[in-house]
Amino acid sequence: MKIVSRNEELLREALSSIPQPSSRASLASCNKLIRFEDISAAAFKIQCGVQKTPCMYSRLSKQYGMEVYLKKEFLQYTGSVKERGVLYLLMSLPQEQQRKGVIVASDSNFSMAVAHHAAELGVPVFVIVPSTTAPARVRTCRDYGAMVLSYGATAKDAQLHARRLAQENGYLYLEEEDSAVYLSGLGTVGLEMYEQVPKLDAVIFPAGGHCGLLAGSAAALKHLNPHISVIGVESESFPVLQQSLKAGHPTDDQACNNHHFYGDVSGVCFGSNSLQLTGKLVDKVVAVREEDILIAMLRLLEYERATVDAEGAIGLAALVAGKLPELRGKRVAVVLCSGNLELHLLQQCIARALTLDNRVCRFSLVISDCPGDMSKLLEILAREEVRVLDIKQERTFVTSELFTVQVICTVETRDKIHTAQLRNALLERYPTTANKVR
Repeated sequence: MKIVSRNEELLREALSSIPQPSSRASLASCNKLIRFEDISAAAFKIQCGVQKTPCMYSRLSKQYGMEVYLKKEFLQYTGSVKERGVLYLLMSLPQEQQRKGVIVASDSNFSMAVAHHAAELGVPVFVIVPSTTAPARVRTCRDYGAMVLSYGATAKDAQLHARRLAQENGYLYLEEEDSAVYLSGLGTVGLEMYEQVPKLDAVIFPAGGHCGLLAGSAAALKHLNPHISVIGVESESFPVLQQSLKAGHPTDDQACNNHHFYGDVSGVCFGSNSLQLTGKLVDKVVAVREEDILIAMLRLLEYERATVDAEGAIGLAALVAGKLPELRGKRVAVVLCSGNLELHLLQQCIARALTLDNRVCRFSLVISDCPGDMSKLLEILAREEVRVLDIKQERTFVTSELFTVQVICTVETRDKIHTAQLRNALLERYPTTANKVR
């Protein structure tokens, strides 16, 4: 049965002005109108290959004054929503091409999804990565079943080598684009959320350069209910989508090259299809600071036990930053699309977020280098119920009076108010030597 509505007319209008792309060794040639039936067909075809992830009511709701539901796409096998588009893309390939194999050239979430699902489908898969790729990423792709080759010092070197291998061996070179097939697969997120959360008022997605999830899901949601507000969130440091929408075409600003922390949201805007759909169907695009993203990651870890990366937390960061006051009192779904954060970076993010959230502070003061003075300082800290994380003493380079010691102490507090109480207690005991608690 063909479903026709005003929303399909909007989709058709959004894509009618897009020129057909030139011939490439990729799937860009299959661009066409993204219909609701295409997204429904994708959902049916991939239902046994990807997780139907939960969209759960969050304890963060009371903190932000709205009903918050979290769509936990980071629970996919490879930790990313990209699996949906990748699986539908691979399943749509001709059998002859599936027999020959596919090749990708990056260590991104897209490549890991290709490595896993191609191996599951019995499609030969090759991943070319630069020599600077983290060993953990290489190991993960190999564990998924891909043949991983290291080539060159940069991502561009790896891409050129992958294209050459594809041409010589008959592989299909895949890169993340906004073909109708790929966008239809990503759009299944919108379908699931509509089924899982009744009477949705708004849905928040990560945006940035790779806005296929935003565009595909907007197509599904706006077809089902035009009154649902669809919102995209990107970083203030890389406002790629807003710049592209303002220019009317995908930007090619080299200053927006992928940042390791931000992942795909910092990439160059990659397609006219996604951009046109976003311009027609997305109600609002906002930008957030890096500090807000870090605090959102901390909130999700504490309240939801959800370990996500910047791309996964950026939607919630818009609520943390107070960028969407019009949503107060409404029912809002936030997509947590990715959870692939390297351990060393996770540790840095948590430490920085605790400082930004006034939960870890440091102070320095000068005390007499006499027996008992250090114990008096520790008594103050115990009385104020702070947890000492680190304490150091400096004697040699103290420039004040003789026989004194500079104490540098890092402590954990409950919140901003508790930090202020600690500062007042220290100033009361050491009025002339206590530096600002920070």
